[in-house]
Amino acid sequence: MTASLPLMSSPVSSGLKLHHPKAQIFIPDRVPEAEAMGRVTHLGIGAHQDDLEFMAFHGILNCYRRTDRWFAGVTCTDGAGSARAGRYADYTDEQMQAVRVEEQNAAAMVGGYAAMIQLGHPSSSVKSSSDRSLQDDLLTILEHTQPEVVYTHNPADKHETHIGVVIAALDAMRALPAEKRPKAVYGCEVWRNLDWMPDEEKVLLNLSGNANLAAALNSLFDSQIAGGKRYDLAVTGRQHANATFLDAHSIDETTTVAYAMDLTPLVATPSLDIADFVLSAIHRFELDVRGKLIRKMGSRSGSGKAVQDEGHAGGHAERMRRFERGMDSITVGHLTATSAS
Repeated sequence: MTASLPLMSSPVSSGLKLHHPKAQIFIPDRVPEAEAMGRVTHLGIGAHQDDLEFMAFHGILNCYRRTDRWFAGVTCTDGAGSARAGRYADYTDEQMQAVRVEEQNAAAMVGGYAAMIQLGHPSSSVKSSSDRSLQDDLLTILEHTQPEVVYTHNPADKHETHIGVVIAALDAMRALPAEKRPKAVYGCEVWRNLDWMPDEEKVLLNLSGNANLAAALNSLFDSQIAGGKRYDLAVTGRQHANATFLDAHSIDETTTVAYAMDLTPLVATPSLDIADFVLSAIHRFELDVRGKLIRKMGSRSGSGKAVQDEGHAGGHAERMRRFERGMDSITVGHLTATSAS
C-alpha cells in the first residue's frame, strides 16, 4: 500500500448542489468556496483523473502563478475502472478510487488550481443517453464559475465515457444564457488525436518551454503510470510530434503543441447538430485525401464519383453539404499558435 497524500478535501457545500454523494471540492489555497469559484477564468472538464493534465495543460499554463487568471478542474467520474498492475494490481475499486482522488488533488496543488471538483459519477451513468445528472452538475458549476475558456474532450474521441462528458458539457454550456456562455470552447486530444483535421481548422495550443511543469503534473498519476499505462510518455510524445509534423516546409517554431477542435460554434449556436458538426469535419478530411489522390491518379481513379453521389452512405455527402451551407457565417476553427504566456 502506498501512503496517502496529506491533502484535504471537503464535501460539497450548499453553494454547489451536486448529485453524487462522493462529489467533493478541493481548494488548494483554502479560500472560501464562493471566492474560489468566482475567480475562475479557465475551466477544464475531463472524464477521469489525469485527463485535465493531459488534455488541458494549455489552460493550466495560462493561469500558472497568476492572480488575474485561474484554472479550475472538473473530473466527472469516480475512476473505478482503471487498469492496474504492479503495486496496484490487488487494489479494489474502492481503494483505486481513493488513490486517484488523492492524485488529482495533488495535481491541483502543484498546478495552483483555483479549485478541483470531483463529481464521482460512475462511467455507466456518464455514458447513458437518458441520465442527465452530469449535465445538471456541470450546469451548476458553470453558473458559479462563468469561465471565459473551457477545455473538454473532442467529440471524435474514441472513448465512450469521454463522449458522454463532452456531450454533457456542451449541453450544459448551451443551457446558459447567451451572455454567460464561455467565449472559447476547445475539444482536446486524449483517446484519439486531431492530426487528421485540416490545418486551417486546428486550434494550436502552444505548450513549448514548460516540460518541467508538465512532467511534475504527469508524474503524480502513479497509479496509472506504474499501474501499466505510460500516459506521460504518450502525451508528451504526441505533443512533440504535433509540433514537428504540422508543416513539412518550414522549421519548427514550437517544440510541443496540442491540437484542439474549436467547439465554440456549437455553444454559440445551440441549434447546430453536434454529430453533423463533427461529421462535416471528417467529410472535409475525406475530400482532402480524395483530392490529393485524384490529382495524382487522374483518369485511373473512379473515386471522385462517390463524392458526388448523393445516395452514397445513405445520403451522407448531401447531408454534410447542407450542414456546411448552414455554417457559412460561423468560424469553424482557426490556425493560431496560442501562446501560454
